[in-house]
Amino acid sequence: MTASVRRLVLLIAAAAALLAAAPAGAGAALPEPVELSRGWEVARSADGPWKRVTVPHVLEGRPHADTFDGTTAWYRLRFRAPRNPEGGWALRFEGVRRRAEVFLNGRRLGANRDPYTPFTLAARDVREGAENLLVVRVDNRRTPGWREGWWNWGGITRRVHLVPRGAVTLRGAGVLGDVDCDGTCRAWVVVDGWVESNAPRPVRPVIALRMRAPRGGPVTRRAFRMRTVKPGETARIHVRVPVAGDPQLWAPERPQLYDAAIELRLGRRVVERQTDRVGLRTVEVRDGRLWLNGRRLTLRGASIQEDVPGRGPALTDADVERIVRELREVGANVTRAHYLLDERLLDRFDEEGILVWSQAPVYHRDVQLRTAAGRERELASVRRTVLEARRHPSVITHSVANELSPQPDANGTTKAFLDAAREMAGQLDPTVPVSVDILGWPGFERQRAYAAFELLGVNSYFGWYQGDENHFTGRLADLEPFLRTLHDQYPRSALVMTEFGAESTMHGPADVKETYAFQAQYLKTNLELVRRLPFLSGAIYWTLREFAVKPDWDGGAERDGVSRDAIHNKGLLTYTKGERKPAWAVARGDFTRTPLYSSPMPRAVAPSLADPPRAEPASNVTKGLVALALAVLLAFAGVLLWLARDLLRAGRRPPSGGAGIADELSERRRLRAAA
Repeated sequence: MTASVRRLVLLIAAAAALLAAAPAGAGAALPEPVELSRGWEVARSADGPWKRVTVPHVLEGRPHADTFDGTTAWYRLRFRAPRNPEGGWALRFEGVRRRAEVFLNGRRLGANRDPYTPFTLAARDVREGAENLLVVRVDNRRTPGWREGWWNWGGITRRVHLVPRGAVTLRGAGVLGDVDCDGTCRAWVVVDGWVESNAPRPVRPVIALRMRAPRGGPVTRRAFRMRTVKPGETARIHVRVPVAGDPQLWAPERPQLYDAAIELRLGRRVVERQTDRVGLRTVEVRDGRLWLNGRRLTLRGASIQEDVPGRGPALTDADVERIVRELREVGANVTRAHYLLDERLLDRFDEEGILVWSQAPVYHRDVQLRTAAGRERELASVRRTVLEARRHPSVITHSVANELSPQPDANGTTKAFLDAAREMAGQLDPTVPVSVDILGWPGFERQRAYAAFELLGVNSYFGWYQGDENHFTGRLADLEPFLRTLHDQYPRSALVMTEFGAESTMHGPADVKETYAFQAQYLKTNLELVRRLPFLSGAIYWTLREFAVKPDWDGGAERDGVSRDAIHNKGLLTYTKGERKPAWAVARGDFTRTPLYSSPMPRAVAPSLADPPRAEPASNVTKGLVALALAVLLAFAGVLLWLARDLLRAGRRPPSGGAGIADELSERRRLRAAA
């Protein structure tokens, strides 16, 4: 067989595969989501006066002490909704700080009390092709006794979308990668989520997945029919699909992403479609170290706060790009925040290969965890955070809390929360280890509640904050013995120093707190220690850029007679102008010379991170033959699609629960550890 004929056969086969991969209902004209950003107005009361604004928007962009406790305000927007052939719409708010009550055309749609995760409300009675009035009451008044380590911003601080919905709809759906490399790499994806029915009668929806490999590789497709879903019922979907072809892994040095689409069908009608970008990778803890794709990780990076002077957390697209650029420029391979990051940031980290230590905003909440209602509220926050973060391959862990009691074993309610949160996060996303960030104070015994986590973040401020007389942290020289003790107490858990930093606002000698020289030397000493302790999986500096935290912030400098503002000054960059402090050069020098991996690439993984072979360009004769072959194939398209429809309808029914893949991955990790 000649090379031209072989190429022709391959091209015809590829064309046939694309025809067969096309979903039966792909021709349905579903409208695209509509971003609602312009035309908003805001007022301090429902009676006005009204001021024109663009969303995302913050009520007060400057951290004045008299606005820290919060206020209430009203937003309104007049918009026209396109026509949806399936006849339904919903409103998705990516973030409103801190409480929102939503009205559409005078009717209350619902409310939300979580300021850091998205929420969606069914837009009942939306007027298609006509004007609609959307009103949002925002309340960012602080709850007394609740601690947060950042400014109390208020407003519609993230994007708002009008999204099409049908009689049945997807909620919390994600496509999660599952990779096994043993000799060769094999990959699956798990489609997980819920289907909610508002249909007037029982229905049996079909879920269809179509996923194309990076740079035009093979197509993965699978459709399966769910069980009957009754009106008003919510049913779990959970199915494991083998990935077509050799898997192309996502990694920081090669962030390869698959293009995926999930369709929800009733008969031949596509009633909902969600698109996503999926990364295949393995993240696990082995031998007390963090591993990515079979290689030991060495993390170096800086945390971020969503805080821009004049806009607070109401980031523009340019702000998102600046954050990504600054992390790249300092040489960071990882970042972290105290709450779920903006979806645009997570998407860009997926594309740029910047790892993310994702965390639920459960911060110093032991008092709130004393009641059953308080624990349920914080568990709901963890759940929403994991569901939003889990679809991003850049996310390498879900941290369920930050700086709770150093003795949870003696605090039954805190331990109960940690146990429940760890189990829930592991079930929702078994592809990454679950973590918790602990307060780095010496003098505490091993805690069973913390030992149950595969990954521990350690917030260390030895040499900056003093601690107390029984748990003294005032000497930086005491950090190394503390970390060694921690490793002895939790030998199976990977350890990462997730916070360390020193304030700096002025020039002066290196032995004086709050000078630039002190901060630079403090950073250098900490990083040198991390480098020589082989059991640490890395360090994340607090923070990349300064941010607003609370009025009269001292930050641990303890200098008398100094006027204070609200700015947290531990950042490597200044708040207002983004100027680089001397510590920036120290961080960049260490980050850029530290290899991402401390072990060689497994032979099985290497092909998965290589460029896929490119097809040779076809000659004119070949192109003509291909066109003829495609015409013949199209003549039989109706028959093929009719057969494909019946085959797809025979797809397998998903398991009733979501524990199967979690149990399988846990067993696989256990066998690897034993080996």
